[in-house]
Amino acid sequence: MVKKIPIVLALVALTGLNGGAQDAKSLVSAASKAMGADQVKTIQLTGSGMEYAFGQAYNPGSPWPGWKMKSETRTIDFDAPAMRIERVADTPDPARKGGGLQPGAMQQLIVNENTPWPNQLPIWLTPYGFLRQAAKNDVTLGSATMGGKQYRVVTFTAPNKAKVSGYIGADNMLAKVETSIDSPMLGDTPYSETYSDYKDFGGVKVPTHIVERQGDYPTLDLTISDAKANVAANIAPPQRGGGAPAGGGGPQGPSSQKLGDGVFLIMPAYAAIAVDMKDGIVVLEGPQSTMRGEQIIAEVHKDIPNKPIKYVFNTHNHFDHSSGLRAFVAEGATIITSQSNKGYFEKIFARPHTLVPDKLSQNHAKVKVELVADKRVLTDGVHTIEIHKTQGSLHNEGLLFAYLPKEKVLLEADSFNPPATADAAAPPNPANALLLDNINRLKLDVETLVPVHYPADGRKVSIDELKKAVAQRSTN
Repeated sequence: MVKKIPIVLALVALTGLNGGAQDAKSLVSAASKAMGADQVKTIQLTGSGMEYAFGQAYNPGSPWPGWKMKSETRTIDFDAPAMRIERVADTPDPARKGGGLQPGAMQQLIVNENTPWPNQLPIWLTPYGFLRQAAKNDVTLGSATMGGKQYRVVTFTAPNKAKVSGYIGADNMLAKVETSIDSPMLGDTPYSETYSDYKDFGGVKVPTHIVERQGDYPTLDLTISDAKANVAANIAPPQRGGGAPAGGGGPQGPSSQKLGDGVFLIMPAYAAIAVDMKDGIVVLEGPQSTMRGEQIIAEVHKDIPNKPIKYVFNTHNHFDHSSGLRAFVAEGATIITSQSNKGYFEKIFARPHTLVPDKLSQNHAKVKVELVADKRVLTDGVHTIEIHKTQGSLHNEGLLFAYLPKEKVLLEADSFNPPATADAAAPPNPANALLLDNINRLKLDVETLVPVHYPADGRKVSIDELKKAVAQRSTN
């Protein structure tokens, strides 16, 4: 009789698990029915609000900077699956602080079974997308309190191994969907959509307030004024084929050019400079991604063999200019960055990277940071690197640039992004004039600029290009 007890307990446990899964499936079915989601093949949402530039904060303590949208229409085809966003942006606030490009008028997202799951989230984290995914995945049921209200929580595991959880209220409306994605800077990064103020549009319940968050701050805040289900989506596939969104794909492999004895420009964009100092290599900028950081490191060791990278200089903490730093830290390099980043890199580099482990998360190298206030000079008697703060920047509170007086070369980020070809006109940008003002203020003898956003044609960028861009703006 004693030998049969474990079998009975196992059967009870199995029944409980199956019952929980069935309850979760029943809840998903009830929510789909209550929301009218079962009939939704496409959805078109129109409204207005704000989009925010993830990872482009003015300083480590401020939220992602926003762009006001006069109107925004999101059309989603769940069967394709595909998404189109059409926007009309408001006039930018000239006092806006922070980075990021103003969202383009139109954007299309085409996904398939080969598209990385995080790229698909704008489709599958909608109420109708989540309920579709929950219906076809193994789900569990739990409960949670949010804003003082009790919710039933349906959870499944996404292809990136992160949990995806939907909070369903007593009215069977979906109030929130949350998951995690990998960010080279933040590691396992919270990503959520919150839905409220549901209204009926042609038999489909639609949230008229949508807030998306990545990390600690919102990336989208939309108020929906109109919604249409099952309209013709007509979202064209990408011209080049494949399933990645426009601009997808990894960075190109690096190549290098000699700027002087022991000084190497590493291209293509995002660009960096390596300087061969007596006691170790100094790399100016660790941008873009862990992959790009590792590529730059490999190229540096080809150009300057048998010597460690002692320092990596960081122009500013925007994610596209600092997401390669972890690769350098894993190599043992010390970060040189702005005083405004005090404690910032130590804090975020300690965050877990379980979804996409990198070398630093595996070797646990100590994060070493040295800070720059207004100026710092590195020299070994042969090479000199001056680091200066960009005074008056609205792009980033701690924006720095590096100047090599012997080579008359200045590396900068986001103050002057020259056009792709020499015969194209640079778009007017007040940051251009600010950079030139700072060069003149410091009486720097600059002949060559190295924009981290290096032009596509790979040309040498002279100081005259910057002067021309500033002069053109002043005459407009």
